[in-house]
Amino acid sequence: MPNIAIVTSFLGWCSIINIGILLISTLSIIIMKERITALHNKLFGVKQTNLLSTYFQYLACYKLATIILNIVPYIALKIIV
Repeated sequence: MPNIAIVTSFLGWCSIINIGILLISTLSIIIMKERITALHNKLFGVKQTNLLSTYFQYLACYKLATIILNIVPYIALKIIV
C-alpha cells in the first residue's frame, strides 16, 4: 500500500501532465483554429460553427476534471504532510 508521500508525488506529476495537455490543446485550438475545424468537419461531419462551442466545452470539462481529480487532492495532501 503506497504511503502519503508517494500518492502526493503521483498527484503532483498527474497535475503537471494534465496542465501541459490542457495548454497544448488550448494553444492548438487558438493558433490552428481553421485547420483543426476543417479537419474535424471532414472527419465527423460537424458544422464549423458547432465545433467552436464543442472545443470550449471540451476545454472546460478537461480543466474541471484536472482541478477536481488532481490539483485539489494534491493540495489537500500537501497541507496534511
